[in-house]
Amino acid sequence: MNLIEQIKADLIGADARSIIQYIDEKYADKAVFSTSFGIEDQVLTHILAQEKSRTSIFTLDTGRLFPETYYVWNRTLDLYKLKIKAYYPATKAVEELLEQKGPSSFYNSVEDRKECCYIRKIEPLKRAIAGYQVWITGIRAEQSQNRDQMEFAEWDDVNQIIKIHPLYNWTLADVEKYLKDNFIPYNPLHDKGFISIGCQPCTRAVQEGEDFRAGRWWWEDKSKKECGLHVTHK
Repeated sequence: MNLIEQIKADLIGADARSIIQYIDEKYADKAVFSTSFGIEDQVLTHILAQEKSRTSIFTLDTGRLFPETYYVWNRTLDLYKLKIKAYYPATKAVEELLEQKGPSSFYNSVEDRKECCYIRKIEPLKRAIAGYQVWITGIRAEQSQNRDQMEFAEWDDVNQIIKIHPLYNWTLADVEKYLKDNFIPYNPLHDKGFISIGCQPCTRAVQEGEDFRAGRWWWEDKSKKECGLHVTHK
C-alpha cells in the first residue's frame, strides 16, 4: 500500500476536524495550508485555530484582490491571532508583463490569462509550499468538473507534495451552515452572488442556475477554468 492509499485508509469516514488532527499528529510542522479567505478556507482556519494546529498558513496576494478580501483577512487575524504569511509575485516579472502587454492582457486569450496566473499565483505558490510534505486546501468536489475528479487525498506530481482536502465531500450548504453556527467571519461578497472569489478583474457574481465557477474568467470556455494551482499531474 503506497502512502496516499494509506492516508485514505486511515481516514475512511473521518470528518474535517479529525483529518486536521491526523495531519497534525503525522506531519506536525511539515504541513501547510493555503487560504484565499474564501468560505471553505475560513472554515478550515477556524478548525486549525481551535485545534492549535502546528500547520503553517499562507496566502497569495496577487496584487489584484478585492478590497473585501483584505477586509476578511484583517478580521481573521484579529479573531484567531494566527500567523498568515503572504507571498507576492516577483516584482520584475510583473513589471515586464505590464510593460509588454499592459495591465489587462489576461482578457486577450487563455494563454495570456494563464501567463498572468503563473506570475501572480503559480510561481509564488511554489515558493510557499517548498519544503513541506502536506498541502491542505479548501477544495470541494462540487466546485467544478475538474475538481469532482479529484480525491480527498492525492499526490500532486507537479509540486511533489501530498494534497489533502478536508472539506472535499462538503456541500455549499454544509459550509454556509458551519460558518453561521460558529460565527466565522467571511467575505461579504459571498452575500452578493460571488461564490468563488479570486482577482477582482477576473471575478464576477454568479447568476441563478450558473455553475459554481461561472464567475471566474467568465469570458472563457468553462472547461478551462483553472488557474493551474490545482493541476496534480504533469
